[in-house]
Amino acid sequence: MPTTTSIGAEIRRANDMFESGFERGDAAAIAALYTPDGSVLPTGMEPIQGVAGVQAFWQGAIDMGVKKVKLKTREVEELQDTAIELGTYTLFGADGQQMDEGKYLVVWKEQEGQWRLHQDIWNTNLPAANQ
Repeated sequence: MPTTTSIGAEIRRANDMFESGFERGDAAAIAALYTPDGSVLPTGMEPIQGVAGVQAFWQGAIDMGVKKVKLKTREVEELQDTAIELGTYTLFGADGQQMDEGKYLVVWKEQEGQWRLHQDIWNTNLPAANQ
């Protein structure tokens, strides 16, 4: 099913809040965008589930120097109270220098009239560092 205006607009609004949370360094605001049992699925790590874990993960990213995130939705498929978003991301440091870029897939759930991130996985487009 193609992107519908309402779900696409709701996800864009939530993504705007995600981006502004990074600009403020507010991991709690970012974590509040997830379902209570939501998960982040970072590369090289076990899944991290629940608001406290998600907040700690994003706080770690902020502490490592991520100061700005740009999210671009490429496609949204809505399935009743679930939506699947495919998009791209770019991460920036304090000096505005690009730190990473890649793609992501988010499973969204509608809960109490709000669309929230439920499962969030991404991976970089950059080559692995030589080891």
